Amino acid sequence: RLKPFNRLQVILQHLKMSKHTDSTAEVLLEKRGAAGIITLNRPKALNALNLPMIQQIYPQIKAWEQDPETFLIIIKGTGGKAFCAGGDIRAITDAGKVGGRLAQDFFREEYILNNAIGTCKKPYVALIDGITMGGGVGLSIHGRFRVATEKTLFAMPETAIGLFPDVGGGYFLPRLSGKIGCYLALTGFRLKGRDVLKAGIATHFVESEKLPALEKDLIALKSPSTENIADLLNSYHVESKIDQEKEFVLDEHMEKINSLFSANSMEEIVKKLKQDGSPFAIKQLETINKMSPTSLKMTLRQLREGASMSLQDVLTMEYRLSQACMRGHDFYEGVRAVLIDKDQSPRWKPATLEEVSDEFVDDCFKPLGNNDLKL
Repeated sequence: RLKPFNRLQVILQHLKMSKHTDSTAEVLLEKRGAAGIITLNRPKALNALNLPMIQQIYPQIKAWEQDPETFLIIIKGTGGKAFCAGGDIRAITDAGKVGGRLAQDFFREEYILNNAIGTCKKPYVALIDGITMGGGVGLSIHGRFRVATEKTLFAMPETAIGLFPDVGGGYFLPRLSGKIGCYLALTGFRLKGRDVLKAGIATHFVESEKLPALEKDLIALKSPSTENIADLLNSYHVESKIDQEKEFVLDEHMEKINSLFSANSMEEIVKKLKQDGSPFAIKQLETINKMSPTSLKMTLRQLREGASMSLQDVLTMEYRLSQACMRGHDFYEGVRAVLIDKDQSPRWKPATLEEVSDEFVDDCFKPLGNNDLKL
């Protein structure tokens, strides 16, 4: 046994090592001025979100929410390339294949965190500079403020890997104007820079190089209200001139997107695209043909149902869908084709939309009894 003094030394050493501002930690949590700051710190992995990170961020948000000295929460990524490129899909795949707990725990705890952000009583400011996809969208979209920059690259590319646009996609996507959300969800289309603002995903646009100054000004605010924070963000937003004159990338296609993607079934969307026959429609057909037919049907229904649900009900529904994907074939095959072998030619089962029965899709949405997500 260690002598008491040695024990104390070991404990102190441990505390020093586990302090969250340690630059090797995967997530840094610090309190500065009026703000609690969350920094995603896996730059080599494009700040992809894993379970240990979720397990650190969630209790910290809850603590700051209760703390009378914390007036806002800021979340950002390191490395200059990404805010957060998604969830740690490789780890989930490995666990799912062997029936490991991570395939349940990751989605459960991630969605609980998404809900904590969506219900956070303190103003939450996400600086979505760089790649923001999948799990990174879940860490930002449900908060009060989302600041995009010219480097922001937003997408929900899940249908390409046999998944669906989760992390509350069923809530925010159908609430974007027209059928933009449905279009983004089914095709995985990438929005860049100011277009992220124009699509209604970001609330503000600020030049990337101005973010350190913005952060400093946010931290320096004295007991700010949500209005004070909004005013400061607006003042930066108004001064940002990059791409101000450019029209929204989807503007010229909005009429087509709204009519073609308003069909009630995937088969009908495909039929409409074929009938339309324009270069735009043909391009969408090519994209959709690469996606998992099961994912496409699941996603269309997820968005249609989510349009009239609360965020909590959407996340509960999405947890059921996540577990259906873990039980199925396409998720593992999609990850193999896109992330592991990188041959980009997934062999989906079933291979066509027609073969994905309504009964099968219904089954994915069924409650999981005691295993349901509880929010």
